[in-house]
Amino acid sequence: QLQLVESGGGLVQPGGSLRLSCAVSGFTLDDRAIGWFRQAPGKEREAVSCISSSGSSTEYADSVKGRFTISRDNAKNTVYLQMNSLKPEDTDVYYCAARSRLRRVCVLSPSHFSSWGQGTQVTVSS
Repeated sequence: QLQLVESGGGLVQPGGSLRLSCAVSGFTLDDRAIGWFRQAPGKEREAVSCISSSGSSTEYADSVKGRFTISRDNAKNTVYLQMNSLKPEDTDVYYCAARSRLRRVCVLSPSHFSSWGQGTQVTVSS
């Protein structure tokens, strides 16, 4: 059974950093792309970043380029999102998601992802 579990969220001051983790089970990272998304109450879920199955290709939303970095550790079956220079507008619930098997390339759209984690809250506030 496919499972994705996020961790690492919390409260951080503006300008601070957090690293989110997405531990996956039931599949291996090398057969599909993995993405990070975020959603605030009453708003649509938006894409943050994605990493291809090979790890050679990454994509970022314009709002996080230069501040966030996605990476993965195949040995640990875990994908990370390093978030630096955090802003209050980054406050959201963050979700990791997996595309279907053999969907190896990134598409920054929630509709292209079939399995989702439960989410982790990130709050940026002084």
